[in-house]
Amino acid sequence: MKVKHLVGAFLCVLGCYACSSPKTEVQSPDGHIKMTLTVDENGKPFYNVSVDDSLLIENSAMGFTAANGIILAEGFQVKNTTFSSEDETWTQPWGENKKNRNHYNEMAVSLTNEDQVQLTLRFRVFDDGIGFRYEYTVPTVDSLLITDELTTFRFHRDGTSWSIPASAETYELLYQQQPISEVETANTPFTFKTADGVYGSIHEAALYDFPEMTLKQIGHYTLKAELAPWPDGIKVRKGNHFTTSWRTIQIAPEAVGLINSSLILNLNDPCVLETTDWIRPLKYVGVWWGMHLGVETWKMDERHGATTANAKKYIDFAAANHIEAVLFEGWNEGWESWGGMQSFDFTKPYADFDIDEIVRYAKEKGVEIMGHHETGGNIPNYERQMDHAMQWYTDHGIHLLKTGYAGAFPDGYLHHSQYGVNHYQRVVETAARHQMTLDAHEPIKDTGIRRTWPNMMTREGARGMEWNAWSEGNPPSHHVMLPFTRLLSGPMDYTPGTFDILFLKTKDSPRRQKWNDQDKGNSRVNTTLAKQLANWVILYSPLQMASDMIEHYEGHPAFQFFRDFDPDCDESKALAGEPGEFIAVVRKAKGNYFLGAATNESPRTLEVKLDFLEPGKQYKAVIYADGEKADWKTNPTDYKITEQIVTSENTLSIRMAPGGGQAVSFIKSNR
Repeated sequence: MKVKHLVGAFLCVLGCYACSSPKTEVQSPDGHIKMTLTVDENGKPFYNVSVDDSLLIENSAMGFTAANGIILAEGFQVKNTTFSSEDETWTQPWGENKKNRNHYNEMAVSLTNEDQVQLTLRFRVFDDGIGFRYEYTVPTVDSLLITDELTTFRFHRDGTSWSIPASAETYELLYQQQPISEVETANTPFTFKTADGVYGSIHEAALYDFPEMTLKQIGHYTLKAELAPWPDGIKVRKGNHFTTSWRTIQIAPEAVGLINSSLILNLNDPCVLETTDWIRPLKYVGVWWGMHLGVETWKMDERHGATTANAKKYIDFAAANHIEAVLFEGWNEGWESWGGMQSFDFTKPYADFDIDEIVRYAKEKGVEIMGHHETGGNIPNYERQMDHAMQWYTDHGIHLLKTGYAGAFPDGYLHHSQYGVNHYQRVVETAARHQMTLDAHEPIKDTGIRRTWPNMMTREGARGMEWNAWSEGNPPSHHVMLPFTRLLSGPMDYTPGTFDILFLKTKDSPRRQKWNDQDKGNSRVNTTLAKQLANWVILYSPLQMASDMIEHYEGHPAFQFFRDFDPDCDESKALAGEPGEFIAVVRKAKGNYFLGAATNESPRTLEVKLDFLEPGKQYKAVIYADGEKADWKTNPTDYKITEQIVTSENTLSIRMAPGGGQAVSFIKSNR
């Protein structure tokens, strides 16, 4: 249901007068953010952003360049400017918050130049940031070859930033904290804090038929947009009319304000699907972690993980533990070709994986199956089979799909180029036709398209749990960095919840083999056990996995938190935190609440007011905390479980060990 009303609109036709107008501006609804457009004597547009009358972004260039002498960035005159405002509340079938307010003031500036290029610069200013995009029409040509984007983000002053280096092939890199002025390149979201104490994050929204935007330092605290190219160096191929994704800057007085913002979603179009009742959040386990540890394999051999017998074991565990689905990787023919140009067959199970029997057994137990399509980067092979393979899955009653792209695309195409973006979107739309929901690994980054296509539920797009299995792993700061960086773009399938933190139950297994050359013998999970529980809440995904091998959960008291946890949340709020230091998040689901808190390498105690609970109600708080001697390095599995009755008037003291955390379930009490 959507409740919408137009607050006001008015048209200001500036005509020739506008050509000499020094600036045009629009403010946020509450007036504290202002965006200004100017056009210099050469007809080049520039923009400024100020927060509380202090400059944040100043004199930043705009525009594109194209081949064949087409001028897209200068010689412009303003023809007219339209102002409008909107305030709506919209709902989504799932999400961090099912209800979202979309409140902004818009300024659309129409410009033309002597080459008859028509450009509309559309600005939207919210109380929590800004978005702008380019809308071009070039009537003198049939098509355009875009060679560069000139958009810059020129900071008025230096500040601190948190980001990963730019890459057109992967986001699986460790985040760095450094001055804005020392950033060489960066992927987005690019999170920052200015010397004035303003927090922000540069990203983009509604990315379709366009390469992703990354950032490159060009001096004086100035970051320039960079686009992932086609193999011939062209950045974008378009017709003579095109609209870009939104370039966005989220803005907040506190770091948690960035997490609590819905700006990226608000800049996406409403849902285009006729029905969404087939889309639902859920919990899952899977035949997956054993392969990363090297005790099982994806291909069919004596250590094969996805066998009929193992599948039934996982289905039994899911049914007994209130877990809705089971993932199977390595079920189909083609894994034996890994290391070359992988040629998977997406409708031929291995001989030891009886899919008909497994489907029958899962249905009998009330458990769903999550299918898996690993492409290995062989896009032509996948696109030839994709539609038929999805139909084959749905014919077997499988409506959940995890995809993977762990490998280079052929012929020099890049994951994050226009070619890659268009492929990922074809998968989303094909899945929607088959009423399948998606979990994409090695994806294109999230830009909020889940509002328009809610079957695109979650994706990887950062260093996830598997890095702990065969490398030095993710440091304790990583998990409290992700909510302020990667997760600002959308849900992440990090796959939390490994209980065998030191791999004591698998390292000495005679079945274990080293398969990854990044394994230096120091692999482990760099957290406490309590933090693993907390990450189920902190690292938001509507499809949330308990990632460990199920034998490590059986009989474990701490697994009760996952049994109780509900990923289908109605409301979410980040309560406190700083990038790379600590985080506390609470999520409400069906009247219950789940809180996750975590810290980096430093021990920490947080005093958390429980005023998010419903007033006048009592709740049983089940607290999963670090033990007195817990330490992520020396004693990671020390934990304790306590219970108490609480109300919204109470405060909870959350003590966290180094690399630790705490998870709390608040269940409505009958008392």
